[in-house]
Amino acid sequence: MAAVADVTGPSGVAGPESAVPSVRVLIVDDDALVRAGLSMILGGLPDLTVVGEATDGSEVPAAVAAYAPDVVLMDIRMPRVDGLTATEVLRAQPHPPEVLVLTTFDADEQVLRALRAGAAGFLLKDTPPAEIVHAVRRVAAGEATLSPTVTRTLIAHVTAAAPGPVGPDSRRERALRLLGGLSERERQVAVALGRGQTNAEIAGELFMSVATVKAYVSRLLTRLDLNNRVQVALLVHDAGLV
Repeated sequence: MAAVADVTGPSGVAGPESAVPSVRVLIVDDDALVRAGLSMILGGLPDLTVVGEATDGSEVPAAVAAYAPDVVLMDIRMPRVDGLTATEVLRAQPHPPEVLVLTTFDADEQVLRALRAGAAGFLLKDTPPAEIVHAVRRVAAGEATLSPTVTRTLIAHVTAAAPGPVGPDSRRERALRLLGGLSERERQVAVALGRGQTNAEIAGELFMSVATVKAYVSRLLTRLDLNNRVQVALLVHDAGLV
């Protein structure tokens, strides 16, 4: 296994500004230029710290154990263990970090599989630096990185590629069964998540406080046995509710 590069200082922090709690980021990509570019974008900010790098999915478990990141930027296409497999392994662990997958495609079937495995969202590799920073901050705060436009693009891809029902436990029927066990209010919040709305947008639409919306999202994750709000959104789309 290739060595995992530690990009922090001797004390493991990013400098004097790190007295403010920062989001710890691990970068996983086999392209050295991509890793360097992401480190430059994220490394100079007081609230973000790049704690380490890995060059392949096979290095992810050791890197996560060593650096305890809050967010992992995960390339999908790597030579030995790809980012999809690494994401599935990582998200199956207790208390895993959030995962943002990196891709050159905005409607890649592998991206959808990563989201279903528990990734919090995805970034295109040509995403502007400011948007990358915003995405990392959102994921660290428990928000999805999928805008309504991106959500619609992904779901259009799913609809075009998905086969018809294959029996009583088809994806649509399973989704309808799970969502059918929710209360009316829980269902309203779930549908709003399916539209890619933020907590603040949901609060305004449903006349709730943001804190109440967060409580409903947490309840949905528990009741549906899901990892994050992106998976709730995909379940809502599987059910055909948006």
